[in-house]
Amino acid sequence: MATSFARPKIGELYESQKLALWYFAVAILLFGLQITFGLLMAYQYINPDFMLESLPFMTNRTIHVNTMIVWLLVGLMGGVYWFLPLETGREVVGIKLAKLIWWVIVAGVTVVVLVYLFVQIGPGNAFTLWFINEGREYVEAPRWADLAIVLWVAIFLFNVIATTLAARRVTGLLGVLIFDLVALGALYTAGMHYTVNVTMDQYLWWWVVHLWVEATWEVLVGVLMAWSLMYLLGTPRKLVETWLFLEVALVFGTGILGLGHHYFWIGTPEYWIGLGGFFSALEPLPLVAMVIHALYDSGAHRLQTVNRPALFWAIAQAFGNFIGAGMWGFMQTLPQINMYSHGTQLAAAHGHMAFFGAYLGTVMTLIYIAVQNVRRPIMIPLDSKWWSWAYVLMIVSIVGIAGSFTISGFSQTMIERAELGSTWNAFIQSYTHPWYANTHGWRYFFAWTFTIGYLILVYDLLTIGKRRSA
Repeated sequence: MATSFARPKIGELYESQKLALWYFAVAILLFGLQITFGLLMAYQYINPDFMLESLPFMTNRTIHVNTMIVWLLVGLMGGVYWFLPLETGREVVGIKLAKLIWWVIVAGVTVVVLVYLFVQIGPGNAFTLWFINEGREYVEAPRWADLAIVLWVAIFLFNVIATTLAARRVTGLLGVLIFDLVALGALYTAGMHYTVNVTMDQYLWWWVVHLWVEATWEVLVGVLMAWSLMYLLGTPRKLVETWLFLEVALVFGTGILGLGHHYFWIGTPEYWIGLGGFFSALEPLPLVAMVIHALYDSGAHRLQTVNRPALFWAIAQAFGNFIGAGMWGFMQTLPQINMYSHGTQLAAAHGHMAFFGAYLGTVMTLIYIAVQNVRRPIMIPLDSKWWSWAYVLMIVSIVGIAGSFTISGFSQTMIERAELGSTWNAFIQSYTHPWYANTHGWRYFFAWTFTIGYLILVYDLLTIGKRRSA
């Protein structure tokens, strides 16, 4: 078994890598759309009447969240299409089918966003469930779009399996990837079952909202970061595969039962809050392993690489994943805390930090790796002065955004829940308390600095490598 994979010369791309560039371009555009609606939401916290009749808060929130899910998934899939031919040493099987479903998904996303914008109210019936909005928070996409996503993942899985069989080379990374993609498609279908029992409906809903993202996505990120570290630092395959196998065991071993800390709140037996809280507390363990891995590899190479932007985003991914998904998740899932903190803005703080660290960091790593192969001979470093500005601005901004949410959530937890007992009066007092009210301005400020970082990032991606760097 080979210890690494082939590195193509500049401009020599497989068809699947050209497809990956399409994925990356659309991911960046959707990222900008997500930020735009996030800005609108941040301002509507300060001025709730702003665009109330045309773009109310809940519409903006729906687009903000769903766009985030789509662009990150698009970026991760683009990463697989980039590295798969390098891992197998051949073109991806079924590339024409992959390109066809790509256009289907792009058209579908466009239609769904337009429907969110222009069809905001109406009856809830079978027609609207299939063609307008399913009405489930975070998974509002109509049923036809759900089926399109499952078909997308199925074709993606076919590309990976068929290419692996054609190459007659099954590595540990490919084995984990295939296993994970089966779970990626299967778990999403859990949110497509209709039942009049609210507890059962929420039970299945959590399998998509929490487990689909925190289990299958985390393992997919593990595979992509393993390939990225092999590419950037020459990390031995045996080392990254060992860490990846450990991560798979811990993520699925703790994630499935850790999901139970949500169950108590939807009408399931009381034992779930303790069982779920205990296993949720174990979920940061694989993230600790990732940080150790990143520190070891970057330290051993003294941060020397031909692609500094990708390496620094990889380091941000490791630490951001541990802090956002691990620490911010751990501090609110212990049963003694979760009794008071569940459903507060502490969850929003955890979500913003976790998605930024775990997934945005990964996609940025992949995009800069692709940019280098398109514009630079492999031994000429890819560097500029702009990526570091974007990097610092976006990290500082997301810490500020998550920090403001954390203070808001602390106010809710202590005042509304613990002190005043979740009454209507407690709700009003917590939302008008300075600890809560003053965070809106900080959140809006950091939303703008994040936007500036995004604009600098786009400029850097369009220009980096086009001229020789110092």
